[in-house]
Amino acid sequence: MFNKDSTGLPRGLLFTDAKRLRIVIPGGSGQVGQILARHFHGQGHAVTVFSRRAASAPWRTIPWNGRDLGSWTQEIDGADVVINLAGRSVNCRYTSANRREIMDSRVLSTRVIGQAIAQASQPPALWMNASTATIYRHALDRPMDEATGELGGSEPGAPSTWRFSIDVATSWEREFFAAVTPGTRKIALRSAVIMSPDQGGAFSILLLLVRAGLGGKAASGNQFVSWVHDADFVRAIDFLIAQKHLDGCINVCAPGPLPNHEFMRSLRQAWGAGVGLPATKWMLEIGAFFLRTETELILKSRRVVPQRLPDSGFEFCFSDWPSAARDLVSRWRKR
Repeated sequence: MFNKDSTGLPRGLLFTDAKRLRIVIPGGSGQVGQILARHFHGQGHAVTVFSRRAASAPWRTIPWNGRDLGSWTQEIDGADVVINLAGRSVNCRYTSANRREIMDSRVLSTRVIGQAIAQASQPPALWMNASTATIYRHALDRPMDEATGELGGSEPGAPSTWRFSIDVATSWEREFFAAVTPGTRKIALRSAVIMSPDQGGAFSILLLLVRAGLGGKAASGNQFVSWVHDADFVRAIDFLIAQKHLDGCINVCAPGPLPNHEFMRSLRQAWGAGVGLPATKWMLEIGAFFLRTETELILKSRRVVPQRLPDSGFEFCFSDWPSAARDLVSRWRKR
């Protein structure tokens, strides 16, 4: 059975009918965390977010530093599901200080959550930990699924920033799976970029470029873009909670990655823009410098596809980017 969310789309399996769940989301104050917290809160679950900063929300927000055990561990004990999203944003320049913070914020938070679960008298049934589709190599030749995908980091000529991102991803997953939590099912969420109309997210930034007439291809435009619509993202999380046989690494991404030039063309068409100025590699490098970010986020080819989700019966509402872009643009206009 399925129910509907506010967009009229199927939410996912009705695991919610049987029980009101206690769901804890460390690092849930960011964009993805807010998407999930709204979703679960709307379903009537008891949601608790761990955050480094105070925030007003319809759900409980508990302070923590992401490094040390503290009173927040009481929320882990007896919870049904823990979804750890903690980690400093990678949308920054990869200076030595930022690299250290990006790595530590992921590895240390994962370690301390593992410690909290290990000492809990009633450990959660499921621990999902954020990972990233960036863990796979730069791929133009073929798709990367969970079974046959090749981890990156050794591509010839890959910039040091790309190797750093792979090091972060592999270190993150290594810490997660090393945690001794025998009573808790564990899933690493290798998520692609989550597209939602929320302000400040990846989609709103891309749409801003299109609206400004700058939404053309980036460099060659041949690099692949992996993505997932926010409605499918929350439905996938619902599905993974319900499917108790699934564990390990799961690619959470739409089955239709496409080259950057096609991706941007579809977004322009959804908005109603005829043309978009392209950006050469050197233009992207200059822009990234002034925006205090890295070109890896645009130039690395992420040709990642899901295998385990569809093999287990999950169906995407938005499997192709043109239809997803039209829906997101329509929702953005309404907002």
